[in-house]
Amino acid sequence: MSARVRAASQGSLEEPDDEVVPYSDDETDDELQSEDDLDHDEVVPYSDDETDDELQSEDDLDRREDQLPEPETIPYLFYVLIVILLSEPGWSIRANDREYCNQPQFKKKVFLCIKKSKYSGNAIKTYKYNVFTFLPLNLYEQFKRVANLYFLCLLILQIIPQISTLPWYTTLVPLVLVLGITAIKDLVDDLARHRMDKEINNRRCDVLLNGRFEKTRWMNLQVGDVVRLKKNDFIPADILLLSSSNPNSLCYVETAELDGETNLKFKMGLKVTDERLQEENQLARFNALIMCEEPNNRLDKFVGTMIWDAQSYPLDLDNMLLRGCKIRNTDECHGLVIFAGNDTKIMRNGGKTRFKRTLIDKLMNYMVYTIFVLLVLLCAGLAIGHTYWYESIGSKAWYLYDGLNYSSSYRGFLSFWGYIIILNTMVPISLYVSVEVIRLGQSKFINWDLQMYYADKDTPAKARTTTLNEQLGQIEYIFSDKTGTLTQNIMPVDFSWNENADKKFEFEDHFLVSCIRSKKDPQVLEFFKLLSLCHTVMVEQKENELVYQAASPDEGALVTAARNFGFVFLSRTQDTITIMELDHEETYKVLALLDFNSDRKRMSIILRFPDGRIRLYCKGADTVIYQRLDANSKNKETTQEALDIFANETLRTLCLCYKDISQAEYDAWSQKHQAASVSMGNREEALDVLYEEIEKNLLIGLISNGFWFVSYSETAENIGFSCQLLTDDMKIHYGEDVNVQLRNRQTQRRNDPQGRNKKLKEPFFTEPGKNALVITGGWLVRSSNTDPRSHYLSRVTRFLMTAYEDWFITLYNVCYSSLPVLLVGLLDQDVNDKLSLRFPKLYLPGQQGSLFNYKNFFISLFHGIFTSLMIFFIPYGAFLQTMGQDGEAPSDYQSFAVVAASSLIITVNLQISLNTSYWTFVNCFAVLGSIAIYFGVMFDIHSAGIHVIFPTTFTFTGAASNALRQPYLWLTIILTVGTCLLPVICIQFLYQTICPSVGDKVRAFKEEKKKRKPTFQRGGRSRRSAYAFSHSRGYADLIASGRSIRQRPRVRPDYMRTVTRF
Repeated sequence: MSARVRAASQGSLEEPDDEVVPYSDDETDDELQSEDDLDHDEVVPYSDDETDDELQSEDDLDRREDQLPEPETIPYLFYVLIVILLSEPGWSIRANDREYCNQPQFKKKVFLCIKKSKYSGNAIKTYKYNVFTFLPLNLYEQFKRVANLYFLCLLILQIIPQISTLPWYTTLVPLVLVLGITAIKDLVDDLARHRMDKEINNRRCDVLLNGRFEKTRWMNLQVGDVVRLKKNDFIPADILLLSSSNPNSLCYVETAELDGETNLKFKMGLKVTDERLQEENQLARFNALIMCEEPNNRLDKFVGTMIWDAQSYPLDLDNMLLRGCKIRNTDECHGLVIFAGNDTKIMRNGGKTRFKRTLIDKLMNYMVYTIFVLLVLLCAGLAIGHTYWYESIGSKAWYLYDGLNYSSSYRGFLSFWGYIIILNTMVPISLYVSVEVIRLGQSKFINWDLQMYYADKDTPAKARTTTLNEQLGQIEYIFSDKTGTLTQNIMPVDFSWNENADKKFEFEDHFLVSCIRSKKDPQVLEFFKLLSLCHTVMVEQKENELVYQAASPDEGALVTAARNFGFVFLSRTQDTITIMELDHEETYKVLALLDFNSDRKRMSIILRFPDGRIRLYCKGADTVIYQRLDANSKNKETTQEALDIFANETLRTLCLCYKDISQAEYDAWSQKHQAASVSMGNREEALDVLYEEIEKNLLIGLISNGFWFVSYSETAENIGFSCQLLTDDMKIHYGEDVNVQLRNRQTQRRNDPQGRNKKLKEPFFTEPGKNALVITGGWLVRSSNTDPRSHYLSRVTRFLMTAYEDWFITLYNVCYSSLPVLLVGLLDQDVNDKLSLRFPKLYLPGQQGSLFNYKNFFISLFHGIFTSLMIFFIPYGAFLQTMGQDGEAPSDYQSFAVVAASSLIITVNLQISLNTSYWTFVNCFAVLGSIAIYFGVMFDIHSAGIHVIFPTTFTFTGAASNALRQPYLWLTIILTVGTCLLPVICIQFLYQTICPSVGDKVRAFKEEKKKRKPTFQRGGRSRRSAYAFSHSRGYADLIASGRSIRQRPRVRPDYMRTVTRF
């Protein structure tokens, strides 16, 4: 064996060329590495013809990567590769070397001159607060709410004596209550996060320390550690798989925590690590250098290179075990920690814990802005009026002189702030705390819901947050692919001749089976051979049965089909694949696997046959395969005709093709492929270019009419009819037809200069009646099966006067009107859960925001103004020139305040009762209890005893008992309440009669159904069947035929037709 010494160009090393690549297309065949000279099956980017003295020793590998050896000590190509890797920014890890990551070049500045390692520890933190930051951070978050900030400013204003019109405690007590309740709720949520973090961080796993595996907490893991995981263990970090107990270092993982998919995915370690890193002492000596990408949130990508014993090996996502996954069907595996803690991909996707706001939160903030603007305008108008009044009347009346020589404009300025304080209750601060309490209660109901409890796994529903509940009722679309998997073909054929056949597989084309068994058509045999070889399926042997693990159901179905037709995929290693070809077993050497991705829309495999031939097999979408066919392919035109037929039927077609490759062509391409696979910069792009280079001039002589899956559009149509989204009276349009119409319209507009800027008035669908569009791969749209009622009562805006007793203003939102509102938000149901599922339109109001929007806000605003005027002017008119039964005039302002306040409390609680659809004992108790609490507190604070204790605070001594003993004033209260509620009752009746809502229609339908007499009455004369069940023909033939499942409309009552039409 002649050694070829490559001369190192010192000039090129001193002045590197940007265009240099670690391979050359100009090398001759005798310069290329011979496969027989390789000690291993991999292709490496340097020659084994170099002498042993020229190879880098194992001791030299322990040096840091910045101390490069001289060019003569290692192969030139490997030296160039090291220079490229180290010159590119990235992530560098040394196996079994914790100190490596603490070197100065890996430090980053944290604050001023303080530095720490850029490599994170494995402890995670998802909580937002700690003991020191809870109070300031929580208050900061809460004062982001406009109402809270407004009341804080209001509290500051009330401390100023010149403008204070109400005591400071009237604002402080509600504000502290709101902040306190919200803080307690946030604290409970964050304590749950603390507990979860503590549980995760204290999980244990086996880590290789001091030459042996020891139990260590997850939080103590570091980058570069070698860990051992066992079956059903959670993966503690992003780990490079080194070896496993399964053949070829295969490891199965469940990725439900990452992508929600429960089907298992397989990962595979490198062949070199599988062979050399099985024992504990071997793992302890492992000292490879890993160069990879920086931490990122890409769950579908990983690019890295392992340098070990002067050789480089490409790493990709198939070699990685990501944190959050779970080990399945693998007794034991070993791995190297690449990313830890907050650097892991799952944590990078989570991002920083932030305060999430719902649409209702945002809308409430904007409404508060609107209220504040109205409040400022109102107070400005009142201040201007006060200025003119004082100028013309107040300054001239001697009995109004207050001893302060202020000008009229200055008094108007002070009165502006006084009115801001008086009218502070226009800003609904209590609405925020009501929403928070309702959310907390709803989350508890979700946790306690027995209908969402999964008994098989003892798993209840769990609301992980209490701030996003109402968003569940506003889900409009659920996007789903794979609609074709909702169908099943039942086609019975006897496969007893094949002992390896899957017993669950059924087929009905007997001609195809006989054609395969006769071996007369080589194209058919090659077709199924390709299906059994060109895939990424993994196989297990369970109870003498072959079990396939596929990355997708489609690929598993194709390999299973080939298995049943006699081409059985038996096993694979990293460089071989073994199949049973009818009656004999063959093993093929895998030279390269060009995997599928969404951009390529194809996958290929390059195999060396037992006779030495090299062939590329490829399968993929018809659009990408046809572009890469050889111009002289004999079946190209026939294939195009078949593809056109399938496309017109909206079928997606899978094409299979092949290409024979010469040894010289493969050797040149392989060297480029190896160099590109270890590149740290734009590896995917470089590999795609090489894939494109080899996947040319393909032959499709294997098949003449293609291979196709079930039509997505046909499946979508069946689903539409089965769920009654489509009906027989609809005109159904398909994607191809609509595309033709769109092209015709575009052509018409281009040809018509005047029509370009003119909107076409002609309807797109000219046919009368209902039209439905069915699109290939259509999106499934349904409403959420969650409570649709994020129902908040419209608050009655109140204009309170200083005539009210101060403690009434303070306790109004806290004690007198809060509980009924909370219970309506928690317990109210417009219809029951069964009707909610039966009538999906019930979910539309929440999705469309029709229950809480600016329209309802302004309606509530004007309703509040009307109620305020009635509560003020009706008692005011009743008190004019009034004499009580005892000869005393009850027309003092204290008695007026009692009557107005009593009217307000009764009106508000009865208004809430009118908005309640689902009555329980708790609701009745809340409404009546709130009114009773008001009267009890009022008599207490108006008593003489409390006045003696606090003479300056409680000044309404005896006002309540004096006023409410007058029948005349009780009649005034009844008149006021009736005047406020009667218009509401009339409007609700008219709405339910003339334009009922969806809920009104469903409730009316429910009542109508209750009144309907049953068809069969015991004791009456009727004909009864001799069978206990209906014996009519089922839907089996219809399902097997693939026709649309159309249910003819049933004869329904007129009212039911009205209900279902919405």
